[in-house]
Amino acid sequence: MSGHGFHVHGAHDHAVEHAGEEKGLGQYVAIFTAILASIGAVVSYQGGDTQNEAMMFKNEAVLLKTQASDQWNFYQAKSNKEHLMELASDIAPKEKKEFYTQQLEKYEKEKGEIKHKAEALEVASKKANEQSDEAMIPHHHLAQSMTLIQIAISLASITVLTRKKWLFSIAIVAAVGGIALWAEALL
Repeated sequence: MSGHGFHVHGAHDHAVEHAGEEKGLGQYVAIFTAILASIGAVVSYQGGDTQNEAMMFKNEAVLLKTQASDQWNFYQAKSNKEHLMELASDIAPKEKKEFYTQQLEKYEKEKGEIKHKAEALEVASKKANEQSDEAMIPHHHLAQSMTLIQIAISLASITVLTRKKWLFSIAIVAAVGGIALWAEALL
């Protein structure tokens, strides 16, 4: 009862009230864990972002490769028509030969334009594929960083349960490694 300025409580109540005021291992681990969780959230976001960027470039590469393939199919169709015109020119009467010769020249010109476009699309596809590969490099470092940060958080949690300070030292080493990999990914 505390109605008249007089308060009675047991020893365990006193310990609970004053536990938050003590600067012990539990408080350090809690702060350490909160900081690591915040860093881990940022690392996780950046890892997802780099992965999405890599997939965007990969999708672009596939799209361009498909368009190049379409152009090569178109090129092949023009070649088939050109071969038919050659055959027709060989068996046609003399008065029709000029028509077939003009058609052959037309198809040859169109094939050149199509070939140029297909080759340009293949170059663009290769470039997008390379950009995808480059975008994945930091992603791997970010994934490794996040793994070490998660290990550090786990070790810190075990430290509180077991009161083994050496575990907290290992957690700090894992955290430093994770932060170093994060910094490397940013460079």
